[in-house]
Amino acid sequence: MTNSVTRDRRHFEDLQVGEVIDLGRTKVSKEMILQFAREFDPLPFHLDEKAAKASLLGGLAASGWQTGALTLRMLVDNFLSKIASAGGLGFTDLKWKAPVMVDDTIGGTAVIAGLRRSESHPQWGIVSIDFDVRNQNQHQVMTLRLANLVDVREIQA
Repeated sequence: MTNSVTRDRRHFEDLQVGEVIDLGRTKVSKEMILQFAREFDPLPFHLDEKAAKASLLGGLAASGWQTGALTLRMLVDNFLSKIASAGGLGFTDLKWKAPVMVDDTIGGTAVIAGLRRSESHPQWGIVSIDFDVRNQNQHQVMTLRLANLVDVREIQA
């Protein structure tokens, strides 16, 4: 039985390994960095320009967790809101490759790397998604693999 909320969305059977998802782009402002840091990651190189300049990063930089949160928002806007997503299972291989600085624009692609049916819950499939997030200069800033549950249309007996 198809979920009435996700009935008109793409289901597990509609997805293909190798499918490329354009994440779009988002500009990271100084105020965005400060606001996120105040609430979630109050380290000096995220909050204080003088301390940030003296740090390894060389300037005010977004938290890696903020980069991840912004990337998830782009994934929701450009993919997850269009599929019958039942929720995330977690991630692996997270790497912050370069800092995201004030006024950087980040974006990139996500690729469906794997699809498999859940053995214990036949109503769901598991999609693995590999991310390549880059700044406006095409420097890679983050990579990771995300696992997500997706409703299936037809439950196999």
